[in-house]
Amino acid sequence: MLKNKDIKISVLGLGKSGIGCANLAVSKGYSVFASDSGKKRTHEKMNLNKKVSVEFGKHSEKVLDGDIIIKSPGLPKELDILKQAVKREIPVFSELDFALNFAKPKKIIAVTGTNGKTTTTTLIYEIIKKAYKNTFVAGNIGFAISDVVKKLNNKSILVLELSSYQLEDSPLFRPDISVSMNITPDHLKHHHTMANYVKAKSNIFINQQNKDYAIYNYNDKYLKKSIVKTKAKIFEFNNDKTRNGIFYKDGTVYIKKSEKTAAKFSPKINIVGRHNIDNILAAAAAAYLSGIKVSVINKVISNFKGVEHRIEFVKEINGVKYYNDSKATNVDSTKVALESFDKNIQLILGGQDKGSPYKPIFNLIKKKVKNIFLIGEATDIIKKELKGSAPMIECGTLNNAIKKIYSSAQKGDIVLFSPACASFDQFNDFEHRGREFKKAIYNL
Repeated sequence: MLKNKDIKISVLGLGKSGIGCANLAVSKGYSVFASDSGKKRTHEKMNLNKKVSVEFGKHSEKVLDGDIIIKSPGLPKELDILKQAVKREIPVFSELDFALNFAKPKKIIAVTGTNGKTTTTTLIYEIIKKAYKNTFVAGNIGFAISDVVKKLNNKSILVLELSSYQLEDSPLFRPDISVSMNITPDHLKHHHTMANYVKAKSNIFINQQNKDYAIYNYNDKYLKKSIVKTKAKIFEFNNDKTRNGIFYKDGTVYIKKSEKTAAKFSPKINIVGRHNIDNILAAAAAAYLSGIKVSVINKVISNFKGVEHRIEFVKEINGVKYYNDSKATNVDSTKVALESFDKNIQLILGGQDKGSPYKPIFNLIKKKVKNIFLIGEATDIIKKELKGSAPMIECGTLNNAIKKIYSSAQKGDIVLFSPACASFDQFNDFEHRGREFKKAIYNL
């Protein structure tokens, strides 16, 4: 893709991946122009190489002077500057395809899914680094891929968490092992249709060859239809009749190869919810297919305490337990969280609406939730769609919701902060939102 050093590169968007991408390109000797629609920042504040030419507050036609454009994930294709690029036949790539031009690791393991990908990616990384110290994690978790490729060599294992935003502009991407957790409606304001969303997710396995592996959730209807497009060896999870795959039954994990039980182990599971069985199965499969001993897999899973902001237990106060599930940025994530508890839930919902319906959690709320505390921009939409499911209290902000809950919650209640919305109306990201929730709880 990039043989000629005289190629000019335009980077669209200066978030974490855009900055990493621009710095990597400059370090490889390319001329780089970066364009960001946000407020002006200094090179020092962004940790951006001073050789990168920058504009802020707009995307001018200078972007089109580039021989290729590298688009930051999440920027919509409907941007006028990208429409002009298409007309001029300027190739548009993601950071993923660009960065991996400069790396030849021993193995790439890539994880995607609407939900569960961060826990799964983290667990894969924790398992594999026990056997290969030269293991790195990047993508939608931790570091930008561009920042990590500088550290890779032919003995490295690279574990990637990838969103639909990262995958949709990555037509060249080919991992050695792909992991597809699930697909449920999400990011529809960006992708417009479920078909587009599924197509973006499918880029994780579409270029794989017959020596590669594609691990997928047998219970997911979208994945069942799309996985047939890959040439990779298919490895299922959640099918106890599988020829090749992994499943959980009566406390034991079974791994099958060619219909025979190749391995089995019974891990201690410390993370709440049936969905975490899926995460464990997918991670164990990826590690096993990477050659990691079952004893190592079992030990790491048995010691794994989960990931911050994912149904994370925060504190118990006066017999009331508080859980931080700020990573629940879509309705299906909140559904999973609700399924993890029996009853007496005080639920905090709301934030920036993402265009998906809230009706799928109506019956669960009616069955398990005592009160809904509404925050953020999506308040009116949620009120309308969930009317009659449980009493609703409008709070505006997260701090107000916590104050109201603290004064009314009773011993035995579960306070679940699982917003079902994006965080960007009031917070920088879901991590910021989760940290603010925890800080407020610690201050009670």
